[in-house]
Amino acid sequence: MGIALVAATLYTIEIPNYFRWINRYTESMSVGKAGIRRTLFAMIYFNPLWIARHLAFVQLFSGQPVTWGVVSIGFWSFIYNIPAAVGVNYFIQTRLPLRFRFLASSFFSALLAVYYAMSEVWFK
Repeated sequence: MGIALVAATLYTIEIPNYFRWINRYTESMSVGKAGIRRTLFAMIYFNPLWIARHLAFVQLFSGQPVTWGVVSIGFWSFIYNIPAAVGVNYFIQTRLPLRFRFLASSFFSALLAVYYAMSEVWFK
């Protein structure tokens, strides 16, 4: 329930605004260059610290103490996730209209939420 609350408030404000900014920043670029830049910016946004923050929310809402270990877990989770994340983010940023990018990113993030939870065990 806690993550749903964070997603419905914080993430719902942050992510669409960031995607709109990416779109404005890259709108004057060629299609190929804009797609690569949008993908790169999406990867920069969903970085190890973002993952660590998400894991800290999970720990907080599950009654666990929040530790600095989430930063290391976020880093390794990000590194191992790069191949899939680049491909999916490229698809989202280049093949979908702006109005559908947050929704598609949300579905991908739901899958990653499971991966992040497993990362706590794998990369601890």
